[in-house]
Amino acid sequence: MKIQAQATAFVFPGQGSQAVGMGKALAAEHAIARETFEEADAILGFSLSSLMWDGPEADLSDTVNTQPALFLHSIAAYRTFSRLFPGFKPVSVAGHSLGELSALTASGALSFEDGLRLVRKRGELMKQAGELAPGSMAAILGVDIPTLEKVCAEASNADELVQVANDNCPGQVVISGAKAAVERAMAGAKAAGAKRAMPLAVSIAAHSPLMTSIQDEWNQAVDSASMQSPKIPVIGNVHASVLKTPEDARADIKAQMQSRVRWTDSVRTMSQMGVVSFVEAGTGSVLGGLIKRISSDAVSFPLGNPQDFSALE
Repeated sequence: MKIQAQATAFVFPGQGSQAVGMGKALAAEHAIARETFEEADAILGFSLSSLMWDGPEADLSDTVNTQPALFLHSIAAYRTFSRLFPGFKPVSVAGHSLGELSALTASGALSFEDGLRLVRKRGELMKQAGELAPGSMAAILGVDIPTLEKVCAEASNADELVQVANDNCPGQVVISGAKAAVERAMAGAKAAGAKRAMPLAVSIAAHSPLMTSIQDEWNQAVDSASMQSPKIPVIGNVHASVLKTPEDARADIKAQMQSRVRWTDSVRTMSQMGVVSFVEAGTGSVLGGLIKRISSDAVSFPLGNPQDFSALE
């Protein structure tokens, strides 16, 4: 194999990686993947698999569907890998934003059903928050975190906040918050030397205080899900450190709703654990691109289509 368990981490993508057709070829070729899609459809009470495979794209891009779709493809890919390569235990797992729930499920901390229900609820609540308190997000390229934190602080006021939402990799950061504050921060970032400042096509200010309206309900959903100690170390988004207990995991996915996704630090933590190979389970290869910019020595492999599995051998 091209990867060794003692030097490999599995990573799980977040929103933005979805595409019509996701997981279709995998389910057609591997029975365990097909069974996973059927199980998800039964749990949810509607055919999420049909929406993923055939669209329409507008419905798939609705966050209430996008989040469980990405989770489902990730777990179907991970289960397929585990069936093909039994006994392979990675050093760690981690996920970007909603991908953290995929990582917790892959680690055994969450059951597939609880993980799927939780990620569906997450999508519903975040959509609700976006309707109650519309905000915006923007990608900022070419500015370091301390500079951008200062820009966001200067662009915020008591009624309109903006903060760093995703530290994706050096030079690529997403900010989130009230629309007016985000616009001020975009201008401030450009003045501070940003190469680009691009608004994202969203009205949901994820990982910001605009999620406050749904925080209590999210906390209750997390508390109602059964959680075990992870069998594989999970690197959490909020502190970029190992989640060792059910309490650690609950606290991290609760706090994540309004906190920064520390992806750069998460990848560095895994690198310090001896990881050199990162397998991106699910849709696309967005994380692989970020990882290469964080750790030049890292090698990444996509794992969402049938040919990806043979490429690992």
